[in-house]
Amino acid sequence: MSMFEDDQYCWRETYFVLFDSARRPSLKSVQDVLGRLGSRLTLVNGVAGEGGEFESITVLAPDDFAAVDISYLAGDEVREQGSDLAREMEQSGDAEGRKDQLARLRHYDGRFDVLHFEQLVGGDEEDDPDGMLDPTTLLSVLEALARLTDGIAVDPQAGTAL
Repeated sequence: MSMFEDDQYCWRETYFVLFDSARRPSLKSVQDVLGRLGSRLTLVNGVAGEGGEFESITVLAPDDFAAVDISYLAGDEVREQGSDLAREMEQSGDAEGRKDQLARLRHYDGRFDVLHFEQLVGGDEEDDPDGMLDPTTLLSVLEALARLTDGIAVDPQAGTAL
């Protein structure tokens, strides 16, 4: 089940972790890495492929008023997107000291889509205009997944690597 189906949560942003698909981890590896982030997180809806490889999982973080859906995608579309992101970063001036990182982005063909959701207080987005969303869970998850896959976490809206 995606958090899109839960009316207590509202999608806020999507980040990516791009990596070489040959480094695609197992569901168990992802659960282990995310489980080490602390007992304040709950992992639910883990899905693995036939060989145990990671497909998707949801991370709930009630203390941060957040949830994160993570899913895996691979192929030429991911490689093209990595090349586009590298080009955007070069054009925006975000390439200084990142030549190796940009070269890696151009060749990655695996990606985690990391969708960040805010838990709505009172169940209505308009009841909570200031929001209580804490980005700690999102940032911790992105860092853990990038380390696990030797990949690069990216904010595609800003066109920057984290």
